[in-house]
Amino acid sequence: MATPRKKNKAKTPGAAGDRLKAIKPSGSRDESFFELVHAVARQIPKGRVTSYGAIAAALGTKLSARMVGWAMIPAHHATPPVPAHRVVNRNGLLTGRHHYNPPERMQQLLEKDGVIVRDNQVVDFGRLFWDPAREL
Repeated sequence: MATPRKKNKAKTPGAAGDRLKAIKPSGSRDESFFELVHAVARQIPKGRVTSYGAIAAALGTKLSARMVGWAMIPAHHATPPVPAHRVVNRNGLLTGRHHYNPPERMQQLLEKDGVIVRDNQVVDFGRLFWDPAREL
């Protein structure tokens, strides 16, 4: 007859009560992940675009591209303004366009910045790509 195994009660990272903290060299207050994403997005130059994954990698969370996407949703109402329209997927597709009203607004904002978009994709994405990891 098998004996029941004891459960390992060792505390694991990410368990309830654990909280990740943003460590800033300036020593300023902790910032939420969304605030950090918005701070990076505010630095994207006019006429350039970056990807959700590039922002995630610049923040040291390479596998969090989807969370960067979630952070872009409320960016339209952030103060100071966040140019969320300059963040696209890794292929240059305007995957966040359905969060704009109307959906064509994302393309309009990019074109106002001087970025050419065809079929919901940035033309010449490789040339216009801005890598925040190199800038931060």
